[in-house]
Amino acid sequence: MPKFRLFKPKQSTKKEIPTVGEMTLWQHIGELRSRLFKCLLAMIATIIIASIFAQQIISYLAVPIGGLEKLTSIEVTENMSVFMRVSLLGGFILALPVIVYQIAAFVMPGLKKSERKYVIMAIPAASILFLCGVAFAFYIMMPAAIPFLTEFLGINTIPRLSNYMSFVTNLMFWIGVCFETPLVIFILAKLGIVSAGALARQWRIAIVIIAIVAAVVTPTADPINMGLLMLPLMVLYLLSIALAKIARREPKVRTKAAV
Repeated sequence: MPKFRLFKPKQSTKKEIPTVGEMTLWQHIGELRSRLFKCLLAMIATIIIASIFAQQIISYLAVPIGGLEKLTSIEVTENMSVFMRVSLLGGFILALPVIVYQIAAFVMPGLKKSERKYVIMAIPAASILFLCGVAFAFYIMMPAAIPFLTEFLGINTIPRLSNYMSFVTNLMFWIGVCFETPLVIFILAKLGIVSAGALARQWRIAIVIIAIVAAVVTPTADPINMGLLMLPLMVLYLLSIALAKIARREPKVRTKAAV
């Protein structure tokens, strides 16, 4: 009888998933999902904590305009929406260290050992810079902007609660974000995307961008409030140049003296 040779079936050759470092792409996605989930849990917990003190926070935020008695509410859901807005902002500020830590923990395995210390330093720095921006908005910007807005044209103004709180929280949030500029520039410099020399040479463009940001963020169109915001932003830009120079500074290599 004729003999037939049995051929071993070819195994399917699947393309391997690209890896980054020692983890596969899907493992990195799973890690990112885990980090985002922890950020969400932190936000939920801090929002609950902030909601407990939301009424006191709302009363404190109304101090620049003269207290809650200077505000009015005309919609059924207005008070509740303000309560939720203040709780969300308070929860975000409280959860910011956890959020920054989770982001740092995600990117840290791909960094060199010498670079990890800068990431660890960035965790408290992000919170401190954001709080500095919030404090600048509340204690410097608002006392200058609110009287100008409410007394403009000499007309008696009774702001709505939702309108006032939306104005206050937006101003505090976006100025807090602007104060993160030095940290962002430092990270970009560490990644080699920007350099101190390039930032210093483009100072004219930086002034134009800062003026545009100040015009968008500030609630009034007068040059006084724009100047109040432009001044610290310029200082932050100069600080960013210094940090970029530190970030790109090469470590000194010690060489043994020739005998």
